[in-house]
Amino acid sequence: MLKDLGLKEFIAQTASNEPVPGGGSIAALSGGISASLAEMVANLTIGKKKYVEVEEEMKTVAAKLEKLRYEFLDMIDEDANSFDLVMQAFKLPKETDEDKAIRTQKIQEGLKVAALSPLEIARKSFEMMELCETVVDKGNSNAVTDGMVASMMARTSVLSAILNVRINLSSIKDEDFVMKISKEIDELEKEAMAKEEKIINSVEL
Repeated sequence: MLKDLGLKEFIAQTASNEPVPGGGSIAALSGGISASLAEMVANLTIGKKKYVEVEEEMKTVAAKLEKLRYEFLDMIDEDANSFDLVMQAFKLPKETDEDKAIRTQKIQEGLKVAALSPLEIARKSFEMMELCETVVDKGNSNAVTDGMVASMMARTSVLSAILNVRINLSSIKDEDFVMKISKEIDELEKEAMAKEEKIINSVEL
């Protein structure tokens, strides 16, 4: 699995002429990095006398971020697998009209899965931005820039995942599906950018 590769091997495979890991997997990786960095800030806050009033909140935040960290790792492979589903559909026979109809149906089904996979990455990354904001606002001030970087990585995860949703939507024929998902990602994009700006502007360095 991709998530089990070492860092050098993962980067080398990304750079190769293989289609996976691609942008969706990298979006998930960005989310995982964001979660781990924000979790670090929370952990650097726990146990410090100066932050005793927020210790329980930080423990809760750290636990949520740990869960998200593992979920993003799983989504690295889930996104790659969803792309493989589309590729397998394109390899189906197209000799007869029945073959062509089945192939088209499978391609369309695969494209929906391939769109929903990065959508889930975008949703979770935006959800995580609230946790990033908490560690920036209430966490150990010595690590505030780490929290800010976590926020930026979360925003990057949202926006890069959305790009992968959009490219799949462009080939999907189900207009209701496309309209519904397009509306959601447009809103996610605006909210993620606004949230990042709010977090970054809340800190004076």
